[in-house]
Order: sequence, then structure tokens, then C-alpha cells
Amino acid sequence: MKKTALDFWVGLFVVLGFVALLFLALKAGNMSSLSFQPTYAVKLKFDNIGGLKARAPVKSAGVTVGRVGSIGFDQNTYQAVVTIDIDKQFGFPKDSSAKILTSGLLGEQYIGLEPGGDDQMLKNGDTISMTQSAVVLENLIGQFLYNKAADSGASKPPASPAATAPAPAFPGAASAMGASSAGQ
Repeated sequence: MKKTALDFWVGLFVVLGFVALLFLALKAGNMSSLSFQPTYAVKLKFDNIGGLKARAPVKSAGVTVGRVGSIGFDQNTYQAVVTIDIDKQFGFPKDSSAKILTSGLLGEQYIGLEPGGDDQMLKNGDTISMTQSAVVLENLIGQFLYNKAADSGASKPPASPAATAPAPAFPGAASAMGASSAGQ
């Protein structure tokens, strides 16, 4: 009797360990919110997708409305082509816009959809033309530092001695003074 109780608790502990590992694997693979609802695919083109990954969320007004299906590269336009799968229960106008956003300062990247005002809705295979690329933190910091260096360089006075000599009060003052003293 005592051995079966011990076996039960060991078995329960092992099962809970497997459940915890499965949970971590799904979280790491960004598949914790798998849905089997029907979707429609929409294409987006970006100049820079930053660290966007497949299975990243697609959100509108903070609500997850889909996932990134695939990421590719267009060799004609040299842009990243992102295909998103939007749940069919969510309809968006054809003139909607998309941008790549970040959760917090260093969080995961996701696509934010902003609905437009068109009467026609997006359908499978459509393309959203109004997109905004990801803001790369390294580029932003570099631009800030460059602007700070340019500002501090412009505020320094010039170091040449000619620039530090006092200028006459009005042009021709030196020649007028020379002419008046010569006549005396």
C-alpha cells in the first residue's frame, strides 16, 4: 500500500514536469496562443523588419487579431515581404495601415494594424500598401549621439586668431582716421 502511494506521487511529479516543459517550449516557440480558427492571408512590404519573427502577433488596438505567417525577400524591390494571417472574425478595410512596433523598450516585435475608412474589406491575397518599418534601437541611438555631437560642435567659438580680433565699429573707420591725421 505504501509503495503505490509513493509511485502515484512520483508519477504525478513526472507528469507535472512534462507539462512545465511543454509550456516552456510553446512559449519559446511563440506558439502559446495557437488558434485553429480560419484565417485570411494579407501581404505587407517593409524596408526593414528589424527583429520581427514568424509567429509574431498581429495586433489592433492591443488585441491579437492574427499572426505573422511567413517572412520573405523581394529581389526586385529589395524589400522584406511579410505575410500575416488574420483571423476571419476580424475584418479590416482595404486602406488599413501596418507598422512594426515593439512591446516595451526591448520587448518582442509585433505588427500593429490601424484600420482605415474604406467600405471594402481586405480579403485573402490582398496587399496593404501603407506600411512603416521597424525602428531599430541602434540606429536611433546613433542618430541621437550624432545630433548631440553636431550641436556641441556648433556651439564652440572658432579658435582662429583673426576671428577673435575686434572688428571696427563701421566699415571705412580705419581709413577715415588715417586721412584725417595725415592732413594735420
